[in-house]
Amino acid sequence: MEGDAESRQVGLARALSKLGYCSRTQAARLIRAGRVRLNGATRLDPETPVRLQHDRIAVDRETVAAESKIYLMLNKPRGVVTTASDEKGRQTVYSLLGEKLPWVGPVGRLDKASEGLLLLTNDSEWAARISDPGAHVDKAYHVQVGSLTQDLLTNTLLKGVRSDGELLRAKRARVLRSGEKNTWLEIVLDEGKNRQIRRMFDQMGIEVLRLVRVSIGPLALGQLAKGDFRKLGASGKSALDQAVKISGDRKRIPEKG
Repeated sequence: MEGDAESRQVGLARALSKLGYCSRTQAARLIRAGRVRLNGATRLDPETPVRLQHDRIAVDRETVAAESKIYLMLNKPRGVVTTASDEKGRQTVYSLLGEKLPWVGPVGRLDKASEGLLLLTNDSEWAARISDPGAHVDKAYHVQVGSLTQDLLTNTLLKGVRSDGELLRAKRARVLRSGEKNTWLEIVLDEGKNRQIRRMFDQMGIEVLRLVRVSIGPLALGQLAKGDFRKLGASGKSALDQAVKISGDRKRIPEKG
């Protein structure tokens, strides 16, 4: 089936992304700027059909070959954005990737104020599979909030709150520790809703002081220092792939009764 998938036609922008050259958005810009050739002819339409195993693509007259797949784990610091470039001049995660690497894109997002585990890859199909809300992979967060109402807090998180017409709830929630003015909780989500934790606490009128993602499926942040990254080995990738498959299969099994 993999060979069949590779022989199907895809749009030119998507082809550049699948080859690991850049994101689809960046590819569309290059194409519209007249910098991309397909089989020797300049193409201006990002949706121009391409057969990846048969057609030749060049950017600025340099042939684009498929990059080796790379998978990274990064400990994103607070205040760093996940975009490739920022119109406000803010630091991006790409400034943390010091060594020469092929283009990689984030798998999902962490907003500017959030920190912790972020995956990056040039494998666009894998990224889409992992970040798909239907994957239902567990993501664990350590969250510091300005509240001491522990039992009510965790019960409300599990029961769920409504925000913009959506029911937002945690899969699991427990208190890690409490101080004189705030509480640290561990919250596990298996949904991919935008800014879910912050929206939940906003509806409860509680301030989020820090939000750190500590794991994605079986992949834990561990001792990875803030701002550092490491390559995800074959065993780690396989473990995450298996967790996504099991979670997806579990969701597809109808409940009895």
